[in-house]
Amino acid sequence: MQKIDSHQHFWKFDPVRDAWIGDAMHKIRRDFLPEDLFPLLKQSGIAGCVAVQADQSEVETNFLLGLAEKNSFIKGVVGWIGLTDNNIAERLEYFSSYKKLKGFRHIVEGEAPGFMLRPDFVNGISALKPYNYTYDILVRPHQLQDAIALVNQFPNQPFVLDHSAKPDLKTGDIATWKAQIKELAKADNVLCKVSGLVTEAHWDDWSAHDLKPCLDTVFECFTPKRILFGSDWPVCNLAANYATVVRTLEDYTAQLSETEREQVWHKNAQTFYNLDS
Repeated sequence: MQKIDSHQHFWKFDPVRDAWIGDAMHKIRRDFLPEDLFPLLKQSGIAGCVAVQADQSEVETNFLLGLAEKNSFIKGVVGWIGLTDNNIAERLEYFSSYKKLKGFRHIVEGEAPGFMLRPDFVNGISALKPYNYTYDILVRPHQLQDAIALVNQFPNQPFVLDHSAKPDLKTGDIATWKAQIKELAKADNVLCKVSGLVTEAHWDDWSAHDLKPCLDTVFECFTPKRILFGSDWPVCNLAANYATVVRTLEDYTAQLSETEREQVWHKNAQTFYNLDS
């Protein structure tokens, strides 16, 4: 079965720019580039990937587009653009000539509550659809209510929720998260990535059992028709290597039909991001 990794990152490590990668994350305080990822994709039978921004700058977007141009296995790029800027239309027009640029993301998890509902941010989201750009929602559970309000304003805009909104798998306190995921999933223009979950559990002491309540909720609410696999490499290295992340979801999805597995592993990503086969 063909597989697509819908969520991974590249960077040339800069301790100032990448200050979010603190000392406790020593395993990923170095460069991670296509030549590091390609053997891992091949080992796990992954045909291609989508590179997602990790820095909030157009320099980052251009960096990822440059890598995608030189590496055919990078099927798409989710970049960054100043959605709250007055010149958003001009910048979208500029980037529209890049075929592998599929959408944008803002690191909202680091913003104050209400950020996604600000008029300038809402204006930026409204500018995406004419260019057929997607938007990746990166939030934590306490921001899900804002995400619900945002997507309900734009029923025709394609959204995908990154990392299933990072449920608290360390404590297992996910009741509120579960209710909000159920509400968000009512919007049929929203998909969900099962990505980044191993790093929401205890890095050095987690098991597939710890992830199961989250996966059960996501698969129940979004169904396989609206779920994408993502590794969150290299961040996943904090808790698991690439092959382990893939194998964990392979084991979970073994219960699904072949059609459903195809949706989760590649068809949903190809359709959502409009990837070349």
